[in-house]
Amino acid sequence: MGRCGCGGRHGRRTSWNRGHIVGQKLPLKPREVWSIRTRLQVSGAERDLALFNLAIDSKLRGCDLVTITVGDVALSGSVRDRAVIVQKKTGRPVQFEITEQTRAAVGAWIARRRLTERDFLFPSRVRAKPHMSTRQYGRIVGRWVTSIGLDPKRYGMHSMRRTKASQIYKKTGNIRAVQLLLGHRKLESTVRYLGIEVDDALAISEQVEL
Repeated sequence: MGRCGCGGRHGRRTSWNRGHIVGQKLPLKPREVWSIRTRLQVSGAERDLALFNLAIDSKLRGCDLVTITVGDVALSGSVRDRAVIVQKKTGRPVQFEITEQTRAAVGAWIARRRLTERDFLFPSRVRAKPHMSTRQYGRIVGRWVTSIGLDPKRYGMHSMRRTKASQIYKKTGNIRAVQLLLGHRKLESTVRYLGIEVDDALAISEQVEL
């Protein structure tokens, strides 16, 4: 049986990745983040701008991102500086920062839709479903990367999760900090997730003189 990215099991069905390139999805580079964000701002896509910014800041798996409620990130109409989400896959809480530009985008989206603290932040447009599905989120990510000329087969929901984490590691070399931010139980998982190689470790070591 197949297993989804959040650990759930499903019955036998056609594989979701049939005909697609399988493997670790690439993180976005800073200039690519800027390009997508600018396009969303110019087009007035308030929901997508809030979703994009929050995906980058939160570093959450898709299944956790789409089930965020307004109350998880805002109190009395004011978006918090930090939030805590319990991960579905591990059952462990993970904390993340909400930057100023993300707070502005999320606040504008909440006001536009007049959402209450009990509402899902990203409601589904399908009446039968309370919130956006991970499948829909994946399609949206595909549109984002395609809009700036990237190959959607090489990017996906995990690109959003890896983007800021990769930059944090690249700038600091602090793998423990990245582990905490991603909510990984084991450091080895973070090493594999970021694709850290021996050359990376040696480059960090060379910067330390005793």
